Amino acid sequence: MERRVRRHSAVRGDVALPGDKSISHRAAILNSLANGTAKVTNYAPGADCASTLSCLRALGVKIEAVSAETPTIAIQGVGVMGFAEPAVVLDAGNSGTTMRLLTGLLAGQALFAVITGDASLCSRPMGRVIHPLRLMGGRIYGRNRDTLAPLAIKGQELHGLDYTLPVASAQIKSAVLIAGLFTVQKGRTTVREPVLSRDHTERMLQAMGVRVTSEGPVATLAPPVSPPKAIDVHVPGDISSAACWLVLGAIHPNARVSIKGTGVNPTRTGIIDVLLKMGARLNVENEQVINNEPVADLVVESSELTAVDIGGDLVPRLIDEVPVLAVAACLARGTTVIKDAAELRVKETDRIAFLVAELSKMGANVEELPDGIIIKGGGKLNGAKCSSHGDHRMAMALGVAGAVADGETLIEDAEVVDISYPGFWQELERLTAHLAEGGQK
Repeated sequence: MERRVRRHSAVRGDVALPGDKSISHRAAILNSLANGTAKVTNYAPGADCASTLSCLRALGVKIEAVSAETPTIAIQGVGVMGFAEPAVVLDAGNSGTTMRLLTGLLAGQALFAVITGDASLCSRPMGRVIHPLRLMGGRIYGRNRDTLAPLAIKGQELHGLDYTLPVASAQIKSAVLIAGLFTVQKGRTTVREPVLSRDHTERMLQAMGVRVTSEGPVATLAPPVSPPKAIDVHVPGDISSAACWLVLGAIHPNARVSIKGTGVNPTRTGIIDVLLKMGARLNVENEQVINNEPVADLVVESSELTAVDIGGDLVPRLIDEVPVLAVAACLARGTTVIKDAAELRVKETDRIAFLVAELSKMGANVEELPDGIIIKGGGKLNGAKCSSHGDHRMAMALGVAGAVADGETLIEDAEVVDISYPGFWQELERLTAHLAEGGQK
């Protein structure tokens, strides 16, 4: 599907975000490990989180839709060792979180399973999750010398592990911690990261009564390991989705956007920190804590942005938001340098290469680095024919760019936003429901 986007005279309105994708995955998976029934409200509506539910159902977990208006599901947990051997190949779709976290779960089950995904997911690195799980006693095999999906998993009795990740990764950390739930008395499980990645798994396990300690980039699951208790979860709004509206509100010359109930976990708020450093008129309001996760309303208005350097410990806190931050940098005064972000090359696409290619089509002055991008801002963007390359983050970033560019922007494969934010294009239309510049609607 192609999408045409033009600049409009104003960007205004309140936004109710879809549920946080990362928290939704974990609420479903961890409650499936519990005994009892839990309700998850504002469950993320995208295809990625639907893939997690599909896989859990194939493993014998009963999951029912309770409400469609505010997406709510009821999960009847099967207990730590209650999963059924699937009769079919598990399909994670495009979701790396689904595949990696379920690999951690399946490694300790007394069953055999195969998990696969779409072409994009089957090209993403899986050796990084296989290796630590094998050190725990897991038997996991994959293509290309056990580095790519599909993965075949023969569940085994596992033991604890003290493991240092080569790169910060919440998915790998979570997979190891979930596998640690099956080690019973066989040692503690500790995961060490170079820098702290998002900590939703640790927070939710703690809320479910599991003894998990977090000290900076070190998370430990200590014996005796107690099974998680089922808890109802209200999923906050997804800050990665909010990032699009934060950037659009900041770079459009006539904008005010209010975003309600956004998750502001400090391991995810790099986007807020960077925009504030760039000079964005952005306020964080009505802060509270729900299910051990901080939540707040965000209000952003038209701003004069200046360039910043992004790198180091900040990168894991905004890795998914780099595409839309790059759009902001194109219009900021000065030169923005994004580095230490080589992980972008092994996302749904090579986001470094494709960001440079697509933003260049729109007249941006961008240069590719091995681990990032140099963006010389202060100019303007021009409408162009662009491609998402099948990447939902790229599609949304290009939509934001098109909403401030001169002329019309045509985005190919725009439907991929359904992976994480099915209502994105409708929300963009609603926020820009004013006359387009030049008098066109």
